[in-house]
Amino acid sequence: MGKTTSFDRLDGAKATGYLAETRDPKAPGIVVIQEWWGVSGQITGICDKLAAAGYHALAPDLYEGTVVPYHDSKAAERTMNALDFRSSTDQVVRGAALTLKRNGGKVGLTGYCLGGIVAALGAIRIADFDASVCFYGLPSPELANPRDLKVPFQGHFARKDEWCTPEAVDAFEKGLTGVKLPHEIHRYDAQHGFMNEERPHFDPAAAKLAWERSLAFWRMYLG
Repeated sequence: MGKTTSFDRLDGAKATGYLAETRDPKAPGIVVIQEWWGVSGQITGICDKLAAAGYHALAPDLYEGTVVPYHDSKAAERTMNALDFRSSTDQVVRGAALTLKRNGGKVGLTGYCLGGIVAALGAIRIADFDASVCFYGLPSPELANPRDLKVPFQGHFARKDEWCTPEAVDAFEKGLTGVKLPHEIHRYDAQHGFMNEERPHFDPAAAKLAWERSLAFWRMYLG
């Protein structure tokens, strides 16, 4: 089980998040970015699972304490749309990365839904990360160009997703053409949110395969 913690943003202000630590203080770290619901129990659970797998995991609270109930998609959408993605990525997410790097290990970035947007955006904007794994969320072409990828990247997407659509995934993958850094895209016969065991679209088989692929990716690039 982890704990609530505070850390420094890049501008010197304080941010908070959920930190789950593994036994080795010098182990690699992973920054975990929330769905559009906020830092829910599902996100803290992912941090706990990563800690059990041998990684320090820090989920910065981009909503500053707000957790939207699962039944209120409209409120989640409003809250997400009010978020400044570039500022949150550059200030809060990068601050979380530098916090984990103090242990001396490599640091990865992962995220789900809203967090998938940030995971891809961070992979394109922040060279402090050593790798990034994105789940069913992508930044718009106006927000980020995949050709600017700075770290090894793995993406997991649902073929039945009406939010992060297959067409958007195809366009992002096409944008990676010619990028020399390692990158891989995986698609699943599932719906948006298939990793979230607290939601109706949870797909155990797809979630298990995606998790195994992500752990293999982390072992390759973080150790």
